[in-house]
Amino acid sequence: MRTVSVTAAAVTAVIGAGAAAVAAGRLASNAALRIPPGGPLPTEPGLTVHATAAGQVTLTRDLAALRPGRHGLTGDGFHAVVGPVLSGTSNPADTVVRRLERVTHGTLEPGDRAWFTPALHVGDPGTALGLDHTGLDVPGELGPLPVWFVPGARDTWVIAVHGLGTTREHALNVLELLHRHRFPVLIPAYRGDPGAPRSPDRLNHLGETEWRDLDAVLRHAVDSGARQVVLYGWSTGATMALRAAARSEMRERVAGLVLDSPVLNWEATLRALAAAHHTPRPLLPLAVRAAQGRTGLYGDRRPGAVHLDRVGVPTQIIHGPDDAVAPWRFSRELAAAQPNSITLHTVRGAPHAAMWNADQEAYEETLRRFLTPLM
Repeated sequence: MRTVSVTAAAVTAVIGAGAAAVAAGRLASNAALRIPPGGPLPTEPGLTVHATAAGQVTLTRDLAALRPGRHGLTGDGFHAVVGPVLSGTSNPADTVVRRLERVTHGTLEPGDRAWFTPALHVGDPGTALGLDHTGLDVPGELGPLPVWFVPGARDTWVIAVHGLGTTREHALNVLELLHRHRFPVLIPAYRGDPGAPRSPDRLNHLGETEWRDLDAVLRHAVDSGARQVVLYGWSTGATMALRAAARSEMRERVAGLVLDSPVLNWEATLRALAAAHHTPRPLLPLAVRAAQGRTGLYGDRRPGAVHLDRVGVPTQIIHGPDDAVAPWRFSRELAAAQPNSITLHTVRGAPHAAMWNADQEAYEETLRRFLTPLM
């Protein structure tokens, strides 16, 4: 009886440990699978607003606060646009002073907690940029998808798709350039976004199912007169663009891809987000397995899957080595594997999906050169 009792206790302990491990893996996977649209990524540090003055904001000194370029600064009830770090200012050594270009919404007060976002604009193409547009509801797999349509004279259309931690407002960063070159532009919300249908399991699938919403918008573009379409995606929006270009029944109409900070390896991205969420290293494999079990994520290793390197349209990747969410090395490998069709523009000092923010001039010139032959 004693042996049985000991054995039973040992089995119970093992089962208990296994259940705890499963629960821990599930919790860790939430760092990637439950990121709210417009919310900060786990890799984005929180900053404190220490002071504001005419055209200036003082923030906690952090590597994030020292980033080059222009960024959104957002928090509870406010959004602002900050420019470069200002030199020659008198401020405590543990703070950084940046140019405060404008406060888009709310007010900044000392003590406010804030984080950087790549989205400079709040609102729609009309309220944010003064551009005529139409709000559409495009039928999708799970229900109607809210889409902004900005008309243009060309028969090459652009569909611009945001990614992790942002909303479709992110695409407004490049909308003026696309409009100036007379591209009709569609900017969709997709499953899980405000105003769009929810995913049945309430989880982000890192583009593996969301691409079908992009496919619905692509079909709408073709039905509405687009001769060809450029798919332009950031982060998991870039993953969606790759999937649509490979799998869509409309793929022959896809003339090119623009991929900003593409998530090319979902396991690496999930590990990065879980680690940034303070998940202990031994639990990271459990987070990956939990994500697979919850979403069916297997990527290109699944039998019969469409591999990324089989997508043959002209592609511009814009990415950099400081991306802590989607490792740059996968973009380098993809570009090296197809030098005749894929071009990589490298941006240094930029976090995930903020390549435009770090160097707007070079980014837009790269984009213009890529799009010109597709006009």
